[in-house]
Amino acid sequence: MGDQDDAGTAAGRARFRRVVTGHDERGRAVFLADGLVEPVTARLVETVFHPLWRGDAAPVFPAGQHDGPNTSFFPPPGGFRFFVFELPPGGSPPPPQDDAELAAAVQEMDEKLPGLREVFTDPEPGMHRTDTLDLQVVLSGEVTLELDDGARTVLRAGDVNIQNGTRHRWSNQSAETAVVLCVVLGASRAPAAGEGG
Repeated sequence: MGDQDDAGTAAGRARFRRVVTGHDERGRAVFLADGLVEPVTARLVETVFHPLWRGDAAPVFPAGQHDGPNTSFFPPPGGFRFFVFELPPGGSPPPPQDDAELAAAVQEMDEKLPGLREVFTDPEPGMHRTDTLDLQVVLSGEVTLELDDGARTVLRAGDVNIQNGTRHRWSNQSAETAVVLCVVLGASRAPAAGEGG
């Protein structure tokens, strides 16, 4: 693209080229797709998401060689999500001005990022827990990872985080946008001691 520089950015936002291979009718390897991934934004979140690949179950080839539907942001047990997120410096975006604007923003988020809003019900802004194993690599910038007891660590470019279904939140306290690559695997949670099931 003409407005793209060597770093793969357009209009100040990261851009990612996705090349997909698969099989033809004779079972031979072929290129199925090659193009830029459209970023996903929503008014209620400051984060920009780049959905790279998803499935709600383990793929079975050759039928499983296509991107899955956008059924939910987080995968069910056995499912997976592969995406990049960009977290700009600072806090949350400005809140909607009135009830109509809020309703429109909620509808937009639910359509573009289904299920994401439901995990952010914690009284502490940004804190959430999902039944997933999250494998994350910071590609650029830095992010602060905070756990439920207030423990924090800063992750910088090249650092890896393995998130084992724990309660946490992300923030960017630096001066530049952080870019994080994520593989999210749907998992199950055993009942806590004293719970039924």
